[in-house]
Amino acid sequence: MAAEWDWESGEGLLGIDDPAEWDAAFERGADHLGTAVIGLAFHCSLEDASPRIVRAMQLPDRDQRGFAFTAAGVAARLNGALTPELNAALRAEGPGRKSIAENAIDDILDYVPFRDLPLWLKWWKVVSKVLDKLETWRLESAYAFSDACKALQRRH
Repeated sequence: MAAEWDWESGEGLLGIDDPAEWDAAFERGADHLGTAVIGLAFHCSLEDASPRIVRAMQLPDRDQRGFAFTAAGVAARLNGALTPELNAALRAEGPGRKSIAENAIDDILDYVPFRDLPLWLKWWKVVSKVLDKLETWRLESAYAFSDACKALQRRH
């Protein structure tokens, strides 16, 4: 299957299913490692994919690092779990609206049972729900005020 993997262009790397091939590409400094780690998340066990996802989260290319966080979200979706090393890497990046890990953490919160979440993610789930509710109330108030102003303008 290695013939289908083009490390130069990234072609076919979403189909990679050999952790040893990813390791060899990492050692030689190949491009598209973040793309390939998404393939590992799809095709390998969580235990096989996790250490490679964590390594890809440290890549110098921001886009490829972003793909590594996408791979973490994919792994959570498919396995309904996190490994301790993924947990540590995600915690180091941190949650929040501006974090590169934002979408991965959202996937984890959606697909990993609450009882299985580490304490920091349980806390973040509660905090993010409160923040979402406050934003909803703010927007609803702004829309109501805007509608009231428009109604008053039509009357005059």
